[in-house]
Amino acid sequence: MSESDQRKFANTLNEHVSGCAAAHQRLLSSLENLTDEQCREDSLLPNWSRGHVLTHLARNADSHVNLLQAAVRGEVGEQYASAEKRNGDIESGSTRSAEELVMDLRLSIYGLEAAWASANEKAWQGQGRNLSGRVIEMSSLVFLRWREVEIHHADLNLGFGYDDLTPLYVRLELDQQIMLWRSRKPMGMTEIPEIAKKLSPSQRLAWLMGRVEVEGLAKPEPF
Repeated sequence: MSESDQRKFANTLNEHVSGCAAAHQRLLSSLENLTDEQCREDSLLPNWSRGHVLTHLARNADSHVNLLQAAVRGEVGEQYASAEKRNGDIESGSTRSAEELVMDLRLSIYGLEAAWASANEKAWQGQGRNLSGRVIEMSSLVFLRWREVEIHHADLNLGFGYDDLTPLYVRLELDQQIMLWRSRKPMGMTEIPEIAKKLSPSQRLAWLMGRVEVEGLAKPEPF
């Protein structure tokens, strides 16, 4: 990697870390007065309570720590031991009290941010595998976490909506999601529909990620 590429990579990584760390704090602030009853209520995700979403976010943070620690050792780590273990952990953790859920999430966040701070250049140039076996570049890991935090914060339906997503995150994510949307379309049919173009950037992103339905548009698959 040239010196110029190294600077560009470092600046991008710092931008993602700063954005995700701020998103972590906004999420934790939203949970300050969370009650046990609210944790049992439905989130905006099918079949998941808020307790499910919060447990998922905590275990997702842990899974990123696992990947980074493996990369530090020069290994290609597995994000989760198995789908059964991941799903079981989310299900069993979802029924805990609000205090337990928030404490778990807070500890997992600070554990992840510590892993970011201690990861060396070798780790950031490494790879891991996600639950489906797809290769994950460690250089993209912080942005993937940022996505989880921003979108699932809105999924909690606790007053933070898709229009409240961080503008920088929306801009960066829109570029990725539009490319993904186009890649799924036949040649010559890769333009975003005019109806979608008229939406605000945050609503266009929410549509692309399967979070909102827009009259006249097919609903894409959720991430």
